[in-house]
Amino acid sequence: ISPLIGWTGAANLLLAPFGGFALNLAAITAAICMGREAHENPDRRYVAAIAAGAFYVLIGIFGATVGALFLALPRELVLAIAGFALLGTIGSGLASALGDESEREPALLTFLVTASGVSLASIGSAFWGLLAGLAALFVLRVTPAHLRRLRPHAGAATAGEQQSQRTD
Repeated sequence: ISPLIGWTGAANLLLAPFGGFALNLAAITAAICMGREAHENPDRRYVAAIAAGAFYVLIGIFGATVGALFLALPRELVLAIAGFALLGTIGSGLASALGDESEREPALLTFLVTASGVSLASIGSAFWGLLAGLAALFVLRVTPAHLRRLRPHAGAATAGEQQSQRTD
């Protein structure tokens, strides 16, 4: 862990009781401000960080008003806005998780079970998604490779069918 992230985490710990919990370089806003979306030139991305800081100050000043505005909006609209805001993050995370072909199925299963919202024994879908993904990864790692091979494609003949075609 970077010492800078450790120090900002310690500052968060000290300032959180006073409402200063957003001082975190690992926060999603830091990722947004440091991404290509902020500016093509990495040397100019600091402008996004300054703008985000100014926005945080405005939210701090007008926080109650902004909260009241969001409470006045229909719940579905607020959820839709939040969903659109997370599209890039979700897409990037999925691309990263599904990038390794050897572990694609466990990653996809983890995502699908978590996204399903299933709740068993009062335990949320995040837990069950991780459990399903770990189980799938275990099966992939422990099961011999010859047992995991995919069945032949629907149009392809199996070995037995090929043998009977040769004898005809």
